[in-house]
Amino acid sequence: MSPGAPPAAYGNVVPPAWVPPTEIEQALLDYKLREDWAAYFDRLAREPLYHEISRDRADTDPSTTYSVFGHDPRVGGPVWAVYTVGMLPAPEPHRVFGIHSLGWLADAWKPGRPAWIVVNPGSPCEAFLPAAPPHSGAWAQHHRPGRPLGGRHRLLTLRVGGPLQGSVAHGLACGALLCVSNGSVWNAMGWHGTGYINERKRLREWWGITTREEWQHYLRDLLACEQHSSVWDFALGLRRTIARDFGGHVDPGYWRQAAANVIRSKSEGSVVVTGDGVTRTDPRPEPEIVAQIEGVQRLIGRITRYEARMRADGVLGEGAYVSSVDAWDLGRASKMARWGLGARFGTLEEAEYAVVQAGRVASHSYRSWQDFSAAYILGRCLHFDEEEFGDWYQDMVDAHRILMSDPGSPWLNLPFR
Repeated sequence: MSPGAPPAAYGNVVPPAWVPPTEIEQALLDYKLREDWAAYFDRLAREPLYHEISRDRADTDPSTTYSVFGHDPRVGGPVWAVYTVGMLPAPEPHRVFGIHSLGWLADAWKPGRPAWIVVNPGSPCEAFLPAAPPHSGAWAQHHRPGRPLGGRHRLLTLRVGGPLQGSVAHGLACGALLCVSNGSVWNAMGWHGTGYINERKRLREWWGITTREEWQHYLRDLLACEQHSSVWDFALGLRRTIARDFGGHVDPGYWRQAAANVIRSKSEGSVVVTGDGVTRTDPRPEPEIVAQIEGVQRLIGRITRYEARMRADGVLGEGAYVSSVDAWDLGRASKMARWGLGARFGTLEEAEYAVVQAGRVASHSYRSWQDFSAAYILGRCLHFDEEEFGDWYQDMVDAHRILMSDPGSPWLNLPFR
C-alpha cells in the first residue's frame, strides 16, 4: 500500500452533503481525490495537528505528552488519530488535545505504538499514514524544521460548526483581530486553540491565571472594561466632553491645557460633609500635581501620534479619533472566554455567554467595526508598544486590513449594531 492511501476497505467516495469545515480540509480533500499525496503531505506539514492526550497526566506533568490511542476496525488494531483544526470535536471536560507538527509525529513513534496514524478519521479527507520507519519517511520528509505552523495574518473561517450570523458570531468577531494575526479560526466557539497544555500556559504566563476562579475574575473585569488604565479613560473622556461641548475637532494643545486645568481643580482642598460633621481635605503637594499633569500630557501626545499614524495607514478615517479604549478589553474578553474553555477553566455555555456579552457591550460603545478596531489597536499599543510602531502595532494593522477587505470577513458580513 502506498503511503497516504486508505486501507482497501475504505473508498474515496465523498458524501454529496459533506462540506469541508475550513480551507485546510478542502485542500486535503482536493489533493486526496487527485491522489496527489505529495501535496497532501506538504499541506499537512504546514498545519498544526491535534491529537488526544490524557488530561490527568498532562495536569501532573505538562512537560511530557501522554497520547491517547484509539482503535479502528479497518486496520484491525490501534491507530493514532490526529486532526486538523476544522475536524476537532466540541470541547469536553475530560477529553483534551495536544498540538504538534507532522515532523513531531514521525519523531515520536516508538516500538509498541500504533502502526497507523489516521488523519481526520471518518471524514472524506481522511488518510492513513504508516507510522513506523522506513515507511514513515515518505510523509515525514515534508516537514520543514523551523517553519511556523498554520499561517499568520490569514482569515480562517469554519464554514460549518461555527456561527456565521447572530449574536454569538458578533461577539466572536470582536476577537477577530487577534485570530487573524495568529492565523486561528475566528468563529470557533468550541475552542481548542493551541492545545490544552499551551492554553493553560498562555493564561499562566500572560495573566497569572491558574484556577477557574482567577479566570472568572479576569473575564468579569474585561467585560466591565476595567482591565486598562483609568488614566487613559480620563484623557479620552475629557476629549469626548470637549468635542461634545464645542463640536468636532479638538486641538491637542487645548486638550493638554484642559487636562491640566481639571487636574489642578481636583487637587485643591475640598470640604466633605459626612454624618460625623464637616471635614476639609488638604490640597495635594505641588510636585505631585505637576508630575500628574506632565504624565497625562505625555499620554495625550502618544494618543495623538498613534491616531495620526492610524489615519495614515487607513485604520482611522480622516478627522476621526478614538472615543475610548474599551474595545481593547472587549476584544480580549471575547478571546479570554475561549482561552478559558481551551484550558478547561470554564464550560462552553459560560464561554458563549461571555462572548455574547462582549459583543453587546461593544455595539453600545462604538458605531462600526472600523471604530472598534481603531480603539482596540490604540489600547494594545498604549499597553505594549511604547511608540515603537513595531509588531504590536503592525500585526494589528495587517489584521485590520484583511478584516476590512476580505469578502469572507465577518466585519463585512455582520452588522456592527
